[in-house]
Amino acid sequence: MIGISKLYCGTVEPSDALRYGRHSSKLPSHLLQFSHDKKPVVVWNITRKCNLKCVHCYAHAQNKDFENELSTQEGFAIIDDLAEFGVPVILFSGGEPLVRKDLPELAEYAVKKGMRAVISTNGTLITKKIAETLKEIGLSYVGISIDGMEEINDRFRGVKGAFNSAIKGIENCKAAGIKVGLRFTINRFNAGEVPQIFDLLEEMDIPRVCFYHLVYAGRGSELIKEDSTHAETREIVDLIIKRTKELHDKGKPKEVLTVDNHADGPYLYMKLLKEDPDRAKGVLELLKMNEGNSSGRGIGCISWDGEVYPDQFWRHYSFGNVKNRPFSEIWTDLSEPLMKRLKDKKKYVTGRCATCKWLDICAGNFRVRAEAVTGDLWAPDPACYLTDAEI
Repeated sequence: MIGISKLYCGTVEPSDALRYGRHSSKLPSHLLQFSHDKKPVVVWNITRKCNLKCVHCYAHAQNKDFENELSTQEGFAIIDDLAEFGVPVILFSGGEPLVRKDLPELAEYAVKKGMRAVISTNGTLITKKIAETLKEIGLSYVGISIDGMEEINDRFRGVKGAFNSAIKGIENCKAAGIKVGLRFTINRFNAGEVPQIFDLLEEMDIPRVCFYHLVYAGRGSELIKEDSTHAETREIVDLIIKRTKELHDKGKPKEVLTVDNHADGPYLYMKLLKEDPDRAKGVLELLKMNEGNSSGRGIGCISWDGEVYPDQFWRHYSFGNVKNRPFSEIWTDLSEPLMKRLKDKKKYVTGRCATCKWLDICAGNFRVRAEAVTGDLWAPDPACYLTDAEI
């Protein structure tokens, strides 16, 4: 994650991360990207079932029951292990996590074990009662996916009415007092919706938005040709930075992040270097603490069937199954060749990545995209939009 609001608008400085000691167990969620120990945030896809039909779903979710999902008791065992291992955050995802009736029970158990519990949802199932329940159990955050205004969003979600139902879910979360934010996946067809997303943040007083760059996984792998060009991506990132600054200057600051393309870090730094060289120095230090893409290190994934992946997109390479070994053992087993390399993948990237001057703050970006396009997981990420001169 690249904190646009924090880095560009100065809402956090290098000393803030240092003040917390940079250990993930002590850091607030908005500073986890700067942690020193990099204990993983774990995405648990608790179900493959979903009530929508999103065209870019990395999980190939469908609106039907699947027989191989982990049970509630198996979930408790996973949470016990994650808590003892020191995982700071568990993100419940899917499919649509709210189709599992035991989600509140699992999330509450995680909170009682000392972890922060958040959910990634399409928001359409968040009734007033469910929002109140999520608040009561101590859920830290609800991220609701919206990929544009009504027409565009419903086209991407594959179900008419999805947008209005998600908006109602946001309203119910706000009424219950739960921190809620938006999740928006950028591509060529919805890039024009970014200004309206910022308008929505302001109008509904939504505190947070994450703009995700498209990852070529699951059904998203079918959209490679529909991804934004490098020039279009630069324009979108410029717009995100501009609108974030405008809200900040109006006294309505929002937490704005971009996700899944660590080229955004050096791009923002180079922009700030021209505008405010003194502040740019501090931003560079924060980007070094961030350390770029953290698949297999600072983020991991447990699937609905117990398989452990480097991240939620990398579903074709499993390190093992929690039914056979605890996540903590799987995650620290460096006899697994790919796991060992991902812990320090800067040594293995090739091409322009290997000689890039930003490698220490990008870590080679997304390996899944590189593999999807070239067949070589160590090749340069094709979504890196920095020019040869810039790197």
